[in-house]
Amino acid sequence: MVCQDGWVIIPAFFLDSDMWNELLIALALVMVIEGFLPFLSPGAMRNMMRAASEMDDRSLRIGGLVSMILGVIMLYIVN
Repeated sequence: MVCQDGWVIIPAFFLDSDMWNELLIALALVMVIEGFLPFLSPGAMRNMMRAASEMDDRSLRIGGLVSMILGVIMLYIVN
C-alpha cells in the first residue's frame, strides 16, 4: 500500500522479527522432515512418487485437504 506522499505503508505484523524467526524455523523443520524419506530410502521414495503420479486428481486433492485439516488441528492444539 502506498500513501499519498509516496511512502510505502507496511503493516506492523510484517515487521515483527519473532514472527519471521518462527516462520523460518517452521520452514527449516519442513525441509528436514521432507528430507528423511529420500535420505533413508531412495527406492521407497521413487515408488511413492510413481504411485502418486498414477493417482487421479481427486485423490490427490483429498489427500492434500486431509493433510491441511490435520495441520490446522495440530496448530490449534499446540497453541
